[in-house]
Amino acid sequence: MPKIIHYRNKCIGCSICFEMQPAFWRMSKKDGKATLVQSIVKKDIHQLAINEADKDLSVEVEKACPVKVIKVV
Repeated sequence: MPKIIHYRNKCIGCSICFEMQPAFWRMSKKDGKATLVQSIVKKDIHQLAINEADKDLSVEVEKACPVKVIKVV
């Protein structure tokens, strides 16, 4: 099963992830950074298991991130 990995502490809050895939992303009103919805946090790294059907769009989001803090594995 694929996973989205998000290094939130390095996020710059450009919101491209939210614009491309709003089902998985929210923009924090506290600090302006993206938040991976319903993710599990381990050592400041956010992880979310996703379906194969969501993988292609998630990879596009990964490529669009200007600071490369999103990975799909």
